[in-house]
Amino acid sequence: MADHQEASVTLPSDPASVSAARTYVTDVLAEWGLPADSEAADTVRLIVSELATNAVQHTFGLSPTFTVDVELDRDERLRIGVTDSHPRFPKRLPAAVQQDNGRGMVIIRWLTAEWGGKLTVLPTPEGGKTVSITLPWTTSAVGSARAD
Repeated sequence: MADHQEASVTLPSDPASVSAARTYVTDVLAEWGLPADSEAADTVRLIVSELATNAVQHTFGLSPTFTVDVELDRDERLRIGVTDSHPRFPKRLPAAVQQDNGRGMVIIRWLTAEWGGKLTVLPTPEGGKTVSITLPWTTSAVGSARAD
C-alpha cells in the first residue's frame, strides 16, 4: 500500500448528506482494507455520523456545504476530518441540555479515546473549522475487533 492515501468529498449541508458521508467513508476504507463489517468500521461510521450531523445541524445554514477528508499515512494513522465554513467551534452543552441533545462531541471524544486516538478542532484559513479524529491504523485493527 502507498505511504499516503487520501480521499475527499464535499456534500450539501443537508440531513441526507449524513448518510452519504457515512457511506463514502465506509467505501473508501473498504478499498483501503478495512472490512465494512468490522468493529473498527462500525466505530468509524458512528464517528462520521456524529461529525457530519454536527456540520449540518450546528452551522445554522451558514455553511452551505461540508467536506469530509480521509487520510491514511503509512498504514499507521487514519485521519478523518469534517470541515465546514461556520466559525463557531463545537461546545460541550450543560448536563441538563445533554439529556436530550448535545452528546455528539461526547460520543466522538469517547470513541476516539477508546481506540487510542485523538480529537482536534482547528480553524481554517477561510474562517471555518475542521473537526478531525486521528486513530491508529494497525493490522490488528483492520479486519477485526480491537484488542482489549
